[in-house]
Amino acid sequence: MTGQSYEAAVCEAPSAVAAQSALHKFLARLTLRSRLSDEEQRAILALDGREVFTAAHCDIVRPGQTIDFACLVSGGLAGRFDQLANGHRQITALHIPGDMCDLHSVAVPHAGWGIEALTGTNTLRIPHSSLRQLAERYPAIAYAFWRDTIADASVLAKWISALGRRSAKSRMAHLICEMGIRMEQAELGTRHCYDLPATQAQLADVLGVTSVHLNRTFQALRRDGLLFTDGLAIRVPDFVRLSRLAEFDPQYLLLDSGAK
Repeated sequence: MTGQSYEAAVCEAPSAVAAQSALHKFLARLTLRSRLSDEEQRAILALDGREVFTAAHCDIVRPGQTIDFACLVSGGLAGRFDQLANGHRQITALHIPGDMCDLHSVAVPHAGWGIEALTGTNTLRIPHSSLRQLAERYPAIAYAFWRDTIADASVLAKWISALGRRSAKSRMAHLICEMGIRMEQAELGTRHCYDLPATQAQLADVLGVTSVHLNRTFQALRRDGLLFTDGLAIRVPDFVRLSRLAEFDPQYLLLDSGAK
């Protein structure tokens, strides 16, 4: 899968309400792992940036691009990816509203990866300079940002382990469990019921399988009564049973961080 032209993909997004909602979700994500004072929370909610809409299958950030902003998802679904010389992509992260896709770019602004809009995606481009100023003024915010990037790295490590050591069925089950927990924490659904607007081709790029193999894996989970789908909707009738198949332990999501 390849993204389309970056320049042709983006346009200004009009909704300030969506941007504020994304900042509130980002703050909620940070406070899952870090304790922030009222003043520190207000400082995060006061962040400003340029709202941009990127069409589905187009790149938000190109591999190799040097950027001076970080991308906060306010609507849609984004994927971080690596791209081979032949154009094939491996999606290495999924980002939902409230996720700062590339908070680490504040320290390393030259992208060794790309970010693609898997659906039509709204992002708030927050200047690196604003994020640096917050981190310098409020050490607790700097630590919260640090913990957030550690959480992303922890998810990446788990995905790498799954690609190397799990069956496609177990990988799919693990991804469904993970996204259920993340959607629940972001108040975008529950672990039993949420929308996942990725195509089967995109999910194949996440799991490192062909689209045909992915379809067979979905069918196997449905036959076992572990998963029901209806359009974008994911339904998990027995989360405990699916977790057992996936050997899913949410500890790697760092939701019970002792740093609070």
